[in-house]
Amino acid sequence: MNQPGKKQKSGFPLITIIATVIITTIVLIGGMMFFGYIHFGFQHEMSQDSMSEIGMEGDSETLYSCGMHPWIISEEPGTCPICGMDLTPKRDHKDDAADTKENKIAYWRAPMNPMEIYDKPGKSAMGMDLVPVYENELSGGVEIRIDPVTQQNMGIRVATAEKGPLTYTIRTYGHITYDETRKSQINPKFSGWLEKVYVDFTGQMVEKGDPLFDIYSPDLITAQDDYLEAYRNYNKNPSPANKRISDSVMNRLKFFDIRDEEIKKIEKNGAPIHALSIRSPFRGVVTQKSNAVEGAYIKTGVTVYEIADLSRVWVEAHIYEYELSTVTAGLEAEMTLPYIPGKRYVGKVTYVYPYLQRQTRDVVIRIEFDNSDLTLKPDMYANVFIKTTAGEEGIIIPTESVIRTGTRNIVFVTRGDGKFSPREVTLGMPLDHGNVRVLKGVAPGETVVTSGQFLLDSESRLKAATQKMTEPESIPEATPPAEPADDFFDDMENKP
Repeated sequence: MNQPGKKQKSGFPLITIIATVIITTIVLIGGMMFFGYIHFGFQHEMSQDSMSEIGMEGDSETLYSCGMHPWIISEEPGTCPICGMDLTPKRDHKDDAADTKENKIAYWRAPMNPMEIYDKPGKSAMGMDLVPVYENELSGGVEIRIDPVTQQNMGIRVATAEKGPLTYTIRTYGHITYDETRKSQINPKFSGWLEKVYVDFTGQMVEKGDPLFDIYSPDLITAQDDYLEAYRNYNKNPSPANKRISDSVMNRLKFFDIRDEEIKKIEKNGAPIHALSIRSPFRGVVTQKSNAVEGAYIKTGVTVYEIADLSRVWVEAHIYEYELSTVTAGLEAEMTLPYIPGKRYVGKVTYVYPYLQRQTRDVVIRIEFDNSDLTLKPDMYANVFIKTTAGEEGIIIPTESVIRTGTRNIVFVTRGDGKFSPREVTLGMPLDHGNVRVLKGVAPGETVVTSGQFLLDSESRLKAATQKMTEPESIPEATPPAEPADDFFDDMENKP
């Protein structure tokens, strides 16, 4: 019973009780999360340590991690104890080891010369250790595997890359022309009249020493008279002075191209010859005849005949600029003629002209051929074959094995067990018999696909595209929210 006049004691205020309950609840929840995280991490560490001690580390096939908190790692799928997100599979280090194991060595190359390729380790030509080149450095796509039955249905054929001599035959055209070193002109060194012509048409064959024409010249008559007088004086008085005069006048006749036989005839007759004969200096064909008719007056220096020796001829062949570096003097060349099918003439490159033709933008080379039987006629067209790069060696593969995309050159290399790997290669010059030189990408002894490679390329590209579509997207790391600046709280306090 309450006594009147005294105040009754009241309990805690209601707001205090509510605040106490809320604070206690927050502390309990935070403690549970904190101890749960420590327990989870400790349990995981103990699990990892115990597995290491008993030698079972890495037996777990897949580990799971949180994309927002990568330090959270679990052996079983679940949720993150911090943010509650689903755990995602984590890449195992065994995959990296497997990738490293699959990354095989394609070939070995010299460190100072990438085109010096070997199939085994060792020393380069300069005595340096060879450097390995791995498959992933050369890959032009995704490796694929095809069973033998499918390979047979696809018609896959292979060939082996070999190291051997590089033989490249340039096929071009040319035309036969005269040997300029075996042409001569007959132009008298004196004026006169032609009294008799022995060669009266163009194309006539003449032998060395054959008479061409007889000419009467007043200058020759005067020179003959002077020589006869000097010759008689020397015979009467064989003094050194008379000998010098006789020899001087004789040389004057020789300068007029008068032969020794003609001079002896003048000495024997004791009188000048009315018309002297001009003879051919060598064997050949008359290619030009100018005003060579009986009774014609010939001035000093005018060409009467032009004679060419056709026992050896030139062929002027045309090659492109990119072939110029492979053609040098001394190379063997062959030639065929349309009017003599099946017969090949063998010659030799003797000169490469040091300039290009303005209209055709090609280079002319000179080839010499023997023409003893005179079957080769000037201005004939000919098919020319020039064998280049004799003696040099390199890596050779069939041309049909190369897939040319316009920007890259790809070949497929067999790796055994039905595996095919695409390789990007650097090609050199084309070779004979449908081959091509490889500067980089394939080693001697490797097997390349020569038929069906386009189907392999389609399969490789399809597999690469499928892998890109099925790869899981990586979850970006969350960026923590920025802490508000102190000015923000000041502005909040000043607001009404």
